[in-house]
Amino acid sequence: MPLDQRFRGVGAALITPFDEQNEIDYPGLKRLIDLVTEGGTDFLVVQGTTGESPTVSSKEKRDILAFTIQNNTKSLPVVYGIGGNDTKSVLDTIEETDFNGVDAILSVCPYYNKPTQEGIIAHFTAIADASPVPVLLYNVPGRTVVNVKADTIVKLAEHPNIIGIKDAGGSIEQSMELAARVPEDFLLLSGDDNLVTTMVSVGWHGVISVIANAFPKEFHDLTWHALEGRFKEAAKLQLAFLEFDTLLYIESNPVGIKKCLEIKGICSADVRLPLLKASKELGEKLEKAMVREGFM
Repeated sequence: MPLDQRFRGVGAALITPFDEQNEIDYPGLKRLIDLVTEGGTDFLVVQGTTGESPTVSSKEKRDILAFTIQNNTKSLPVVYGIGGNDTKSVLDTIEETDFNGVDAILSVCPYYNKPTQEGIIAHFTAIADASPVPVLLYNVPGRTVVNVKADTIVKLAEHPNIIGIKDAGGSIEQSMELAARVPEDFLLLSGDDNLVTTMVSVGWHGVISVIANAFPKEFHDLTWHALEGRFKEAAKLQLAFLEFDTLLYIESNPVGIKKCLEIKGICSADVRLPLLKASKELGEKLEKAMVREGFM
């Protein structure tokens, strides 16, 4: 099978805007969707970690998905986050989900209960067997404690309904090994914004990006410069985001990127507990970085 081109390039891992009452801010979400769409984002990712999925209720998730599909004016491909550390609960969610307008799901490695690699294979196989749309794996050991190893990913890539992976493991060695070993039609998407140029240079196909929420055009240009072999131009933008990328995660994701969106007038910086809004100090540093790099 050929590579699924719908998910090549930049996917924006959409934040969930909240108002002062901590309810979903749908006008803010509409402004965000318009911003990333007009900025050249290639596909939308709904209710990943950046969307604060651990503190968004099941009903809110369904409503956010429906609203995003309704306001997806350019009919961009939509990836929906369905994952967890209880396989049965994930399968139940798949059974209860309306997949109209959903092109794939993004499913995170089980967290906290620390499964073996064999357990990870069994978990994702069950999900892929049940899902009516293709599955993208999500490896983020900084949050899950468990790394989905290259051998495991290569084995899972044999499943006809597992089409790729978002990897935020930060290991260039594993990235290179995957590029060398997975089938040519298996999508390799970076989960680390600061490694996009490097990972594309060894054969990766794009990124699911936090930064693209607030700076979609700049991150689209960066990624496509790399994908089209213009690495000098890509590196220039990559380095411009270097300090900025570090600042975004000092107080956890999506605290930093939400502050950037507040500065740009898209939505408030409010988050749900146990996260806290960006500190005054972080906000000042982010705004200075935005001005210095011309990202306002």
